[in-house]
Amino acid sequence: MLKHEIKLTPKERQKLLAMVSKGRNQAVVIRRAHILLKSDEGKTDREICAQLYIDDETVRRTRLRFCEEGLDNALVDKPGRGSSAKLNEVQEAHLTALACTEPPQGRARWTLELLAQQLVEAGVIEQIAPETVRLILKKNKLRLGRSKAGVLPR
Repeated sequence: MLKHEIKLTPKERQKLLAMVSKGRNQAVVIRRAHILLKSDEGKTDREICAQLYIDDETVRRTRLRFCEEGLDNALVDKPGRGSSAKLNEVQEAHLTALACTEPPQGRARWTLELLAQQLVEAGVIEQIAPETVRLILKKNKLRLGRSKAGVLPR
């Protein structure tokens, strides 16, 4: 007997069968639905892995989430599973204002690395990656360019 045995209700089974037959969901959701359906049929993790061409850890995680959190949470990832915001609104405003100023003496323009370094030196934040700077500028529809202002609107 499996530690996380799946027993679907008729309503849950019908919902999953509709999801996999229509194919209008994300591939990861359809794959998880297949895992749950096959688990309900009594297939072992190894059999499911072989039939769906997936890793056994994926099957184990899906079973566990179903048993602990229910059907909907087993199918779809929770929002915000990624890391939290790197900068607050004030820090973002500081970054945007900095990017719109003239670059430091001896520099033709701001770079992502230079902006990140300047934020740390100014004490706005302890550390920040240039990629985070890029993502914030992109979110605010700004891009580094060769303008006098430092950034160009999109």
